[in-house]
Amino acid sequence: MNKLASESSPYLLKHAHNPVDWFPWGPEALTKARAEDKPIFLSIGYASCHWCSVMERESFEDPTTAALMNEHFVNVKVDREERPDLDSIYMDAVVSMTGHGGWPMSVFLTPDGQPFYGGTYFPPRRRGGMPAFTEILNGVHDAWINRREAVLKGGADILDHIRQSDAIASVGSDVLTPDTLTKAVEALWSQFDWRDAGWGNAPKFPQPMVMEFLLRHHHRAGDPLALEMVAKTLDAMMRGGIYDQLGGGFHRYSTDAFWLVPHFEKMLYDNSQLARLYLHAWQATRTPDYRRCVEEILDYILREMTDVSGGFHSTQDADSEGEEGKFFVWGEAEIDSLLGDDAALFKAMCGVSRDGNFEGKNILSVVGDVESLARKHTLSAAEVESKLAASRTKLFEAREKRIHPGLDDKVLSGWNGLMLAAFAEAARFLNRDDYRSAAVASAEFLWREMRTSEGRLFRSWRKGEAKLNGYLEDYAAVAEGMLALYETTFDARWFSAARALADALLAHFADPRGGFFDTSDDHESLVFRPKSMQDNAAPSGNSLAATVLLKLAALTGDGRYADAAEKILRQIQPILSRYPTGFGQWLCALSFALGGAKEIAIAGAVDSDDTQAMLDEVWSAFRPFQVTAVGGADSPVPLLRDRKQLDGKATAYVCEHFVCLAPTTDANQLKQTLKERSG
Repeated sequence: MNKLASESSPYLLKHAHNPVDWFPWGPEALTKARAEDKPIFLSIGYASCHWCSVMERESFEDPTTAALMNEHFVNVKVDREERPDLDSIYMDAVVSMTGHGGWPMSVFLTPDGQPFYGGTYFPPRRRGGMPAFTEILNGVHDAWINRREAVLKGGADILDHIRQSDAIASVGSDVLTPDTLTKAVEALWSQFDWRDAGWGNAPKFPQPMVMEFLLRHHHRAGDPLALEMVAKTLDAMMRGGIYDQLGGGFHRYSTDAFWLVPHFEKMLYDNSQLARLYLHAWQATRTPDYRRCVEEILDYILREMTDVSGGFHSTQDADSEGEEGKFFVWGEAEIDSLLGDDAALFKAMCGVSRDGNFEGKNILSVVGDVESLARKHTLSAAEVESKLAASRTKLFEAREKRIHPGLDDKVLSGWNGLMLAAFAEAARFLNRDDYRSAAVASAEFLWREMRTSEGRLFRSWRKGEAKLNGYLEDYAAVAEGMLALYETTFDARWFSAARALADALLAHFADPRGGFFDTSDDHESLVFRPKSMQDNAAPSGNSLAATVLLKLAALTGDGRYADAAEKILRQIQPILSRYPTGFGQWLCALSFALGGAKEIAIAGAVDSDDTQAMLDEVWSAFRPFQVTAVGGADSPVPLLRDRKQLDGKATAYVCEHFVCLAPTTDANQLKQTLKERSG
């Protein structure tokens, strides 16, 4: 057993019994490397990573390979989900060296942490033009012993390169301009896959932040093409194999261009963003299937990804019983046996065949439509839907008896903040009390278990132990979740929590040049302090921070929040229209900043009938640019200051662009005002 045995990450614990003498990242490993004058072999991955498991099985469990690693290197294993700072720094290095990145990440460092050689997966024997991992080990060792000066110079050059590429220009735009949004939409239109939907080729990833921006653009500009791109993509994804047609929830990405064959892992951050996206699309279009998708995603999270503590687990693996996707795929004979007379209908709907569409098995997707099947089988549409629902239930119950994929049950504060926001908004707009309960339980867990005694956030929690400093993305995402919960419950403690996190963010992460570093000012010293700007699978900490600060500025009137957000938006603005698929959350933030928030303050008791009548109107449509506060004059929310009830009734105050309308106690009048003034 190696030094990983005392870690809490399931990914690190999985490697605790390797013959490799693994260390976690920390002073012990770095000190050992300096003392023994050995380079560090740094392996970064995560629990649900398929090729991470393959490299472990092929190389890290092999005694001969392990002996070579132990003799010549200090070997360090990192869970990228626990340490996004290390992942960011060394992924930049690998990309600069090789032109591509991914996981497992394999990097060789000097004892001081400078990267000088790296890659991703290496096979045990030469394969497909790739050298064997043992050849890499021997080559790096030889270079370290015999060409040290060149190695050190190469490491310094790589570090200089990634420092420069990680920084944004200190001078951006003088003013924020709506032309950026228009050009971004034009670029997205030109890059859109009008045949199969979405952006890019295989592998094809969901782009929830991009589609959130397009929904906002359609809402404000009335652009039908923006909505068409969103609807076409949401429909294709929801019908595809990337969506779990039986259990709900989206897999990580599609290996093809048409959303059929997924990489089967399920990530908390993907499903949190996609649940909100489908919710917002349902608000904008009232398409019933979008609402169904939201509820299926969140019901899956409650059923399979929720800890008894109230937190949400991180990932569900792609593999079970050593095979990728085995849990999710079906043989035709198995479906025939389980469904009997209803099998033909289900197979026609879900594209099931004898030969299958994935290694002789069937990934379920939706290829038919109810009306056509009703005509073919001389049934009513309602009868078809009933039979299909019953068939899905039978198959789901049969699938539950299979060995489930592995679960990474650590709780990450930032990812939990994203899911908290999803549950809070779904509770608000779908009137689901169970979602409200889940959101409150999540917020209470985060505030109770994932804060230090000084009120700072931890990054990771598992089985009662919280550890590691929180990152920018954690503060921003949890603040976003707390704000979403405040605007659902109007419990002022959640507003206060969001504001406290925003203040900590300004105090400990701010870059004087604008924007925020990924790590706090009291974080451990690394080879450099990363500052991630691009949105990836999850929003960057900077783009989410800008979003939260703009909302808080509207709720508080505190100019510090608006100034910090607008400063970084001015810096990043020139990039947004050129690379919109990499900056979706930034485009959402810029949309909010340019349009200005509609501020709605309702003076009244939260649970009174007249207040609820007002809220029914506030929540009746997709209004992405509004903020809402409810309560009395003693509320800590500044937007409610000096807002009084008229005639003892709940009273709505609507302000926009620094102008306030006359207050009203009439819910119908509020409805008309909101309709006339889109926000």
